[in-house]
Amino acid sequence: MHSRASMMENENLSTEACVEEEEPPKLVNGNDVEKLKDLSISHPTNEESAEVSAAPQKDKGTVSAEVVKKKKKKSKSKKKKEVPEQTDPPSIPVVELFPSREFPEGEIQQYKDDNLWRTTSEEKRELERLEKPIYNSVRQAAEVHRQVRKYIKSILKPGMLMIDLCETLENTVRKLISENGLQAGIAFPTGCSLNWVAAHWTPNSGDKTVLQYDDVMKLDFGTHIDGHIIDCAFTVAFNPMFDPLLEASREATNTGIKESGIDVRLCDVGAAIQEVMESYEVEVNGKMFQVKSIRNLNGHSIGSYQIHAGKSVPIVKGGEQTKMEEGEFFAIETFASTGKGYVREDLECSHYMKNFDAGHIPLRLPRAKQLLATINKNFSTLAFCRRYLDRLGETKYLMALKNLCDTGIVQPYPPLCDVKGSYVSQFEHTILLRPTCKEVISRGDDY
Repeated sequence: MHSRASMMENENLSTEACVEEEEPPKLVNGNDVEKLKDLSISHPTNEESAEVSAAPQKDKGTVSAEVVKKKKKKSKSKKKKEVPEQTDPPSIPVVELFPSREFPEGEIQQYKDDNLWRTTSEEKRELERLEKPIYNSVRQAAEVHRQVRKYIKSILKPGMLMIDLCETLENTVRKLISENGLQAGIAFPTGCSLNWVAAHWTPNSGDKTVLQYDDVMKLDFGTHIDGHIIDCAFTVAFNPMFDPLLEASREATNTGIKESGIDVRLCDVGAAIQEVMESYEVEVNGKMFQVKSIRNLNGHSIGSYQIHAGKSVPIVKGGEQTKMEEGEFFAIETFASTGKGYVREDLECSHYMKNFDAGHIPLRLPRAKQLLATINKNFSTLAFCRRYLDRLGETKYLMALKNLCDTGIVQPYPPLCDVKGSYVSQFEHTILLRPTCKEVISRGDDY
């Protein structure tokens, strides 16, 4: 009797199994049709049928849904594996390395004292959610900056032609940022100022300057997405004799970042920077120098397609009382010098930028009009250099360029130099004063 009952039970189970085989599984989407065709439900073994009899209530729909889920999980993990790794030299656009299109945020620093409440304010968090697309754009530009500088540091060596170094760096930026007119690209020319030249020097075409073992080179380059600029710089010195000079500007910049915040007075940031900077000494070829902050060079606020947006962050005490405000971007940069700690314009000009506030100014020279059209199309109000004009096929443009400068449409930015024979180092980061915290967007593992 008992054996007959169990036989009947088995028969019932096998018919149920057949019914389950005939009923098509529920599909989550059209893409899963092919996957589910492959999932043929095999006939249960004795052990499996025992399990089924132990739990016969399991719904057919849930079984097929679970199967789909398992398959989905598998396909997701496969997709993760397919994300490419950056090549050496870098050639894969950063956007392809982050398929989610979510780029890593920079270093987060909390506000202090009167601004502590911002950290947990729901209202401020909501403000940030609204700004998310802008944050993501500038983080993409920062990721490009990090990857490019990592590569450039790995190939830098004495004996390199400065022009080759700049073109390698710029071409790498163009690839990684997926250069696209004014939507994505280089934010300003690659500054590679040497020794007593503090800023705004890049080789013009035909320049034969070679990087030497005893040079102190400031590499200052910028990237942008939709006009959201990352302005970030570091110093390279092969000779360890210069290490204290580099450390002075690196630590002074970090101090400036730490002191910055919403409602902080710009003069207070400058005072803190100078105090750290001038605590350093450096011995150069047997002679001891107290490190000085260059008093007429500053950090600055950054706007959309505007590298200098109106506010200056001094690097000495006694600056203006103006306050930093919520939502502002700042380039915090410091310059450490063994010279006078004061720069003046010198040498051949390479950097130019269209005046941000230049209205319509009538031009008489047809060549100047033509050159302005090229500048408007390719750079708008972003800085450019002569090499960039050469690359676009412009020739014999110096007279037209001078005319644009004389009329005030374009502003020349000649190299800024301390006293000849001195050495200057620089470090710089772009920070964002978010409603809830301070983000050092360009921070990397290196500095």
